[in-house]
Amino acid sequence: MSSKYMKIMEEIKLRLADGSLIAGSKLPSVRQLSEHFSCSKNTVIKAYEELEKEHLIYSVPKSGYFVVNEFQNAKNENEVIDFLSAGPDKNVMPYLEFQHCINQAIEQYKEALFTYSDQQGLYSLRVQLVKYLENLQVFTQPERVVVVSGSQQALNLLVSMPFLNGKNNILIEQPTYFGFIESINLHQATTFGIELSMEGIDLDRLEYIFRNNDIKFFYIIPRFHNPLGHSYTNSEKKKIVELAEKYDVYIVEDDFLGDLDPNAKSDPLFSFDPSGRVIYIKSFSKIFLPGLRIATVVLPTLMINNFLRYKFSSDFNSSALSQGALEIYLKSGMFNSHLKKIKEVYRTKMQILQEACELLLPANTHCTKPPSGFYLSICLPKNVTAKQLVHMLNEQHIYVDDASRMFLPEYKKENLLRLSISQVNESQIKLGVERLAHCIALIDSRKSHIIPSDSFMGKFI
Repeated sequence: MSSKYMKIMEEIKLRLADGSLIAGSKLPSVRQLSEHFSCSKNTVIKAYEELEKEHLIYSVPKSGYFVVNEFQNAKNENEVIDFLSAGPDKNVMPYLEFQHCINQAIEQYKEALFTYSDQQGLYSLRVQLVKYLENLQVFTQPERVVVVSGSQQALNLLVSMPFLNGKNNILIEQPTYFGFIESINLHQATTFGIELSMEGIDLDRLEYIFRNNDIKFFYIIPRFHNPLGHSYTNSEKKKIVELAEKYDVYIVEDDFLGDLDPNAKSDPLFSFDPSGRVIYIKSFSKIFLPGLRIATVVLPTLMINNFLRYKFSSDFNSSALSQGALEIYLKSGMFNSHLKKIKEVYRTKMQILQEACELLLPANTHCTKPPSGFYLSICLPKNVTAKQLVHMLNEQHIYVDDASRMFLPEYKKENLLRLSISQVNESQIKLGVERLAHCIALIDSRKSHIIPSDSFMGKFI
């Protein structure tokens, strides 16, 4: 039976690939295929069930089977080396497991998932989120948790709303997540920067800014920073919270990759916060399913009503279907199993990337060395701009990110490149770095022939 049902699947996939079956096409009946392939109806049903699991076809009771959408032929996939995409690795996304959770949520909650729901988020989900956050050393109560439509929504709301300290200005690390820079630009918020390297920030400089610049909140990515990959030590985090308390500054902690931390003793800033000074944001987009559009925010009790008012004007409430399915996924223990798997996947990829960079990049090129996470940044020779390199690599189907958009104008660097390991195939990492190194050397040598060597010798970053 096995070989027959696989032959049926191959035949249908061929017809999808050559375009003879398109979106909405009705497939032959079970009886027709069983006669055509001289097999039992059970064999055909088995083939159709497997194609349904791959989301290529779907069944309509009493009507038959139909094509979901155009078949995406992946024959050129191996020609692309993707250091640009920052979503989760497609090979470890738990599609089928979560599909079961969606079905179960619909069965369990029925019409409750398709009407207006609690603006703060399903209470039963918030209970599960509190249990999940305990594993990250974030101890809170469901009443302080708000479910939002992705961390970007939370950040945008926090930029726009007034804070209890009555201050107006925002402080950010430089560089930082470009989505947050977009929000502050759209709201025309007065923003200060503080330089960040793999050695951290200057805490004396931080205190000076807190004391003199009317800072409403400090936006910080404490673990596996985007784009550098930097993580703060516990002592640094404790000091930052103490300074925020001293100068009445709030901290917005974006811990989007905290689950990947291999250091069990590493704590979030929230754990050093005795007074509600730290607003903690945890997204599920990078470690789980981006399309779920679910994140959680832990807020000081006195800020919740105002935050919900601003959220109401944005989307009223986040998707109840996503919330119900996530609740079941967390409660079942599936999420913990998923985390174990992805922690090893990303740690291994990051190790391979770092080894390739150390081995292959030119001596005047420097890279950051995060233990895990998604991001590693490369500081290029001053003769080489990230924009030049991105263009040259694109022509070879190698995709990397120019990090210049992650800076405020006064801090902008044109020679910082961000590499993401989340969606690149393990087997392609070394080849991608080889080609990257070759392009850096090529651009650098061309510039060397134009500019006299004594004008730039020894000035590489």
